[in-house]
Amino acid sequence: MTLLKVDQLDVYYGNIQALKGISLEVNEGEIVTLIGANGAGKSTLLKTVSGLLKPKSGIINYMNSSIAGKPAQGIVKAGISHVPEGRRVFSNMTVLENLELGAYLRKDSKEISKDFDKVYELFPRLFERRKQMSGTLSGGEQQMLAMGRAIMAKPKLLLLDEPSMGLAPLMVKTIFQIIEEINREGTTILLVEQNANVALSIANRGYVIETGRVVVSGPASELQASEQIKLAYLGGI
Repeated sequence: MTLLKVDQLDVYYGNIQALKGISLEVNEGEIVTLIGANGAGKSTLLKTVSGLLKPKSGIINYMNSSIAGKPAQGIVKAGISHVPEGRRVFSNMTVLENLELGAYLRKDSKEISKDFDKVYELFPRLFERRKQMSGTLSGGEQQMLAMGRAIMAKPKLLLLDEPSMGLAPLMVKTIFQIIEEINREGTTILLVEQNANVALSIANRGYVIETGRVVVSGPASELQASEQIKLAYLGGI
């Protein structure tokens, strides 16, 4: 089943066109990754899907319903959570309070309690630091918190923007293992990641974006094996 379908999407920042007729699909249960250089439009696409930006034209269908231009709160309620670049935790609130905010729109208190357990199982460090102010966490711990907060909204589709940015290699490995576990437990993932090799190694499919356009797409294993993609995005390895 196609969970998310984007078709001929145009997005502008003032007079500058950031996305130029982008089309892509994310099927239920997949990890789909977007790769490309800084400024290519990857983060803009996630922000538009999650309602932080409004498209000028084009289609965004989620579970066969149009969400293009809808308010971000309604999109979260529909089942899409967005972990933005830079994590953006509420630094003057505790870890627990940040997680509680993730479940703010939910009314199913028994299920919320189960999801706290699920988050703490995925991220044991968050349980250890649940009473700690979020601003005092390390970068990796803040990334875990941002992801945990998004999971508390009980999303069907999780949008992840640069989850490995600024993290030590060992923490990057941990974060990607957790992303795979979240996916195995039933959450579909659309991933933007500068570390293209790692992203393609866990993804089902990938899209390469250049200057606001999709230029190549296909199974992640094929993109990872492509000499053109290796030279442009994988450091020639």
